Formats: sequence, C-alpha cells, structure tokens
Amino acid sequence: MEIQDNTFQGKENTPQINLPNKVRAIVSQESHQEKSILKCRDKELEIGTKTYIMGVLNLTPDSFYDGGKYTQLEKALKHVELMIDEGADIIDIGGESTRPGSLAISLEEECERVIPIIKEINKRFDTIISIDTTKSEVAYEALKEGASIVNDISGLKFDEKVADVAKEFNAAVVIAHTSSRPEDMQNHTDYSSLLDDILEALRNSINIAVEKGIDNRSILVDPGFGFGKTTKQNLILLKNLSRFCELEKPILIGTSNKSFIGKTLNADINNRIEGTAATVVIGILNGAAIVRVHDISYMKKVSAMVDAVINVN
Repeated sequence: MEIQDNTFQGKENTPQINLPNKVRAIVSQESHQEKSILKCRDKELEIGTKTYIMGVLNLTPDSFYDGGKYTQLEKALKHVELMIDEGADIIDIGGESTRPGSLAISLEEECERVIPIIKEINKRFDTIISIDTTKSEVAYEALKEGASIVNDISGLKFDEKVADVAKEFNAAVVIAHTSSRPEDMQNHTDYSSLLDDILEALRNSINIAVEKGIDNRSILVDPGFGFGKTTKQNLILLKNLSRFCELEKPILIGTSNKSFIGKTLNADINNRIEGTAATVVIGILNGAAIVRVHDISYMKKVSAMVDAVINVN
C-alpha cells in the first residue's frame, strides 16, 4: 500500500520519519500537556504530570480484539486485577461493540453485560471506572454503581441525555468523534477538510456538554481513531494530533491494535503491538494525556519512557 503523505519517506529501502516541527517543540518543553485537573466525580487526575493508561475491558462476544474473552464475571475480574497491577489508571468497560460494521444491541442486554462487573470492581478495587456507551440509561446505571467517566464515541450526539446524566453525577465525559453509527461509519469517510471537520464536530460536542452544565474540568476529547476514517486519514490524524490542543481539553487516544495499524504493517490482529507502541509514542509527543490500550504492561513502559524524555530538565 502506498501512502500518499510525506510522513514516511523511503530511501534505499530504509524508512525515514520526519517529525513535524510542532512535535519537536513539544519534546523540548517541560511538559507535553498544560497542567490541569481532570475531575471524575470524587477522583482527580493531574493532567500534564504523566501519561495516564486506560485499560480496555470488552464484555462483548464480537469486539475486534478480545471479543468473548471476558464475558464471564470471574474472568473479567481477574483481568481487571491484572490490568491494575500492570499500571492501568482507568478501566474502560464496554458492553456493546463499536467496531466498524457492528450492530447495536438492546438497552437491557448492554446493562446485563456491564452493570454486574462495575458493581464488583467498585467493591474490590480502588480505581477509576469508565463506561463506554452511547446510551443515557446505561450511563445512569453505571454511574449509580460507581463509574466516574462516560466514554461516548458519538460525542453526546446519539443521545444528548448522556450529558444530563453525567452532570447529575458530576462525572467526566470523553467526547469522541465518529462520522456515523458503527454499522455504517466506514461508508462516511468523505470530509471537506479532515482535521477542520473533526475539530468543528468536537467543538459542537463540547458546547453540548457545557450547555448541559458539565464542569469544564470534566471534559476530555478523543478524535476517534478508526471511527469513520480510512487508513490514510488515521495516519494524518495521528501526525497532526497536536491540532486538537486548540480545544484546550485533555486528549485521549484509542489506537490500540486497530485495523489501520494492521493495514499499514500488513499485520494480523495478534501482531500489532509494535505498531500500537509507535502510535502511542507519536500520540503522547503530539499532546495525548490518556492512552486507551489493551496491552497494559507494555504500553505503560512505552509511555513512561516518553514521559521521561519530555519531562527531563
């Protein structure tokens, strides 16, 4: 596959990576992100001090990476314990697959998948729980049982009541971008201007949150890697991630093991850890404050090394 972009340039079969000037500037700064506080109900994260790790727990039979692995309660709890031990700061729990082409499930089924595990995690562990959903009813039940963040891939646009629920519990919200619902998102990859269009959509979502009364210190943004974007568009988005610092919100990225990595490297789902690590490094250098990943131990070390370089005096 030929990438029509100057990010990667070959010379005598040796790849060369030319980092944009803004990335080089970020590396030399004392911090890669403005220092601020992210409020998640009664918990706080100090943004700008280190990169935070969000561990993924999919309670679905059809998620692209680990579908079906953790549908049993005890297996799920053991995996949560492992992720926390390996350094996860946040556990993101999803009961409905958002992979391209996936179909929606009922409210009842989604709640049956996620609420029991949230209850048990809240009893057994002292960690920040995030609920990955676009449904206000699921968000409400999850927050009632101890979740602190609502991770909404639609940016509060599929169900604006999600914002009302988050406000009620003083929860944080991850405002992400998608071009459409998962079942047809990859049919909507035409943009007038990729970066400008996504920035505008995220600004509109931020306005929804603010108008609903959500604390400005409780809003994160996610450009939505893989959600209605081609392989090339995902690479452009990663290369230009620093543009999203314009929004003045902490940036979360979720690139872990996604298909654009597989297509770029010609790697199947079990051989994308190096590609994921590269996206994590580039993302942090370009301003990401939180990385959503599957391989906690590996990516914790990767992010800690990048943080060390960024923060060295």
